[in-house]
Amino acid sequence: MKPHADLGTRPYLSVSTLPALLVCLAAPAFFVLLQPWLGWALLIAGLLVALGLERRRVREASPSLTRDLSLIALGMVVVSLIDLKAELDNLAMLRFTLALGGAVLLPYLVSRYVYRDHAIRFPWRGGGRWSTFQWVWLAAVLVLGWLILPFYFITSGVYTNWPVVDTPELIVRLFVGVGAVGIWDELFFICTCFALLRRHFADVSANVLQTIVFVSFLWELGYRAWGPALTIPFALLQGYIFLRTRSLAYVVTVHLLFDAVVFGVLVHAHNPGLIDALFLVPSP
Repeated sequence: MKPHADLGTRPYLSVSTLPALLVCLAAPAFFVLLQPWLGWALLIAGLLVALGLERRRVREASPSLTRDLSLIALGMVVVSLIDLKAELDNLAMLRFTLALGGAVLLPYLVSRYVYRDHAIRFPWRGGGRWSTFQWVWLAAVLVLGWLILPFYFITSGVYTNWPVVDTPELIVRLFVGVGAVGIWDELFFICTCFALLRRHFADVSANVLQTIVFVSFLWELGYRAWGPALTIPFALLQGYIFLRTRSLAYVVTVHLLFDAVVFGVLVHAHNPGLIDALFLVPSP
């Protein structure tokens, strides 16, 4: 991630927050309300406001807010082109691969070769060896997921937002799909959206803005009912952890451990009696 020229001057709130908020609010328009026209309107409005603000005050040392917001908008538009309903057939998995892959690759290529900067980076190893606390947190993620996720998925009925997985092939496909989407989440929401927003806003503000996009995507994917009570703190924590570790490998590992529990719960919910002994909440 390429930091702002002077990290100490980044505001928590400023006039630039308005266009950034408009762009980020396009996410719930696209993925929660399922109103593409509203999403497009918010994106266009946000970019126009950003452009107007930049024309009034040109600061050569500062990154372009319009350019950075356009990269976030580009990724969201690519994702919005497909139905995010979880499906496991070949065509659906190809559709997800192309759309989600494009949502990461296209902003990166535009940033690198059109805007000619390095605003989007993927720092795999970050700050070096993981601390004792980081290892303890990985174990805590598994325990918390084991305690919370079965109750959430089964009592709310949201497990039905994922297809029935009752054959070995479907179970393998679910495992691959859940893991792949989890990795993509960190590449787009953290290394793209969060990184770009950090160039203009204080870390807390940038984290809240990226969370709007993150949680909206997860809503359409299937984390509904009272899911935001889980996904909002998860998104905020992932942003915070990335700031502390500077390690994509670590936040991906956290996410994949969480998703491993999600996978287990979905298999449990769709196959009564198969792995009931692993969870406190019985399958429906």
